[in-house]
Amino acid sequence: MSARVRSYAAVDLGASSGRVMVGRVDPDSLELREAHRFPNRPVRVPEGLRWDVLALYAGVLDGLRAAGPVDSVGIDSWAVDYGLLDADGALLGNPVHYRDARTEGVAEKVWAALPAAELYTATGLQYAPFNTLYQLTAAAETAQLAQAWRLLLIPDLLSYWLTGEQGTELTNASTTQLIDPRTRDWAHGVADRLGIDLGLFAPLRRPGDAAGFLTPGALEATGLSGPVPVTAVGSHDTASAVAAVPATGPGFAYISTGTWSLAGLELTAPVLTEESRAANFTNELGLDGTVRYLRNIMGLWLLQECVREWGGPDLGALLLDAAKVPALRSVVDAEDAAFLAPGRMPERIARACRASGQPVPATPAEITRCILDSLALAHREAVADAERLADRPVDVVHMVGGGTRNALLCQLTADACGLPVVAGPTEASALGNVLAQARADGLVGDLAGMRRLLVRTQPLTRYEPRGDTVRWRAARARLAGG
Repeated sequence: MSARVRSYAAVDLGASSGRVMVGRVDPDSLELREAHRFPNRPVRVPEGLRWDVLALYAGVLDGLRAAGPVDSVGIDSWAVDYGLLDADGALLGNPVHYRDARTEGVAEKVWAALPAAELYTATGLQYAPFNTLYQLTAAAETAQLAQAWRLLLIPDLLSYWLTGEQGTELTNASTTQLIDPRTRDWAHGVADRLGIDLGLFAPLRRPGDAAGFLTPGALEATGLSGPVPVTAVGSHDTASAVAAVPATGPGFAYISTGTWSLAGLELTAPVLTEESRAANFTNELGLDGTVRYLRNIMGLWLLQECVREWGGPDLGALLLDAAKVPALRSVVDAEDAAFLAPGRMPERIARACRASGQPVPATPAEITRCILDSLALAHREAVADAERLADRPVDVVHMVGGGTRNALLCQLTADACGLPVVAGPTEASALGNVLAQARADGLVGDLAGMRRLLVRTQPLTRYEPRGDTVRWRAARARLAGG
């Protein structure tokens, strides 16, 4: 590497684990290594499901210590969840988990005050029961919210503890259903009609903005020598992942695949039509003025929950057995909210197949094949719908994230879409995080420059579609009962 090499710590938090990755970057090279990985174990307490955010912060500190000297730190995580602070800046309880049941039935209350169609026109966000707007509505009468002086989304909360500075990063704020995707600012009319105090939120930051420096206490806890800046990145992990899509032209769709599958297009303007709302597409904000036009799909959460129920069998052997199961024997709707909560996933999948009159998968291999076929089918529908609704042709699908390790899922997605799939990078969120820091540091240029560096430096695998898509159309019709 050249003398201009710089090191960046990417704190990348997922729903089941967190890690601190270190990226070493110069204008022609990009290397990534894992410094530290730690579990993310939500805790069920009498009042509901909560994140153990103190354990996460301890893992971040341990990871920064393991990272060694770095030139900057950036933080990304899942979306929508938040911590509340009192007037002294102290945390008011553990943040509520988005899979907690408190938002059940809340959407109807919101829509009574602000009809769903108007809400979509104003914010462009798909309906999901856990959106921050619904969480705040559910919390409206609680003593905790009444005491709150500040609301910080999860990456911003951890950044605050590291620096003492408060801000709200825009890509993550766009998942709250309180941002206007046209102005890229708060949707004040929505908040006013629903009685939500936008004063709870810290000022907006954009990826690349300075977010402060590690405090003396954070330097002591990590063993780092200051000053160490914290840089705002695409703090929604999907924003960072999409920034790391190694696309070389405009005609691409992306699928960020892991616990969730986020499938869609990168656009320059939101799509706010009624047809888009009916198709449950969301308009979230990305780097450089882009819009992440996508649909949420339940993702490998379905398989993760089954594997947990089965006692943790060898995943490689399970996938080999699943590949031998006849294709499309049974499929389920991978967007069905019935699969959102944890627990008894094999039983719920079997129940869904029985209810739709399909063969009921019984063995782990059969259930696994059902899940992967179902995900590939959902990927197909999301890509086709996005292409139609945005009126933009697609000639290649990029899959990024942890799910790209699942070669069977990648191949099935190519088969279902009838398009080539380019899989990789696996560590897309961390790479997008690192590159946003490197760009703020002047080492790389715009989003296209970031992607050119990824193409030159990251291993990618191409999957060509096999056969035709007729059987996938038939499976979709069978699932829809037509």
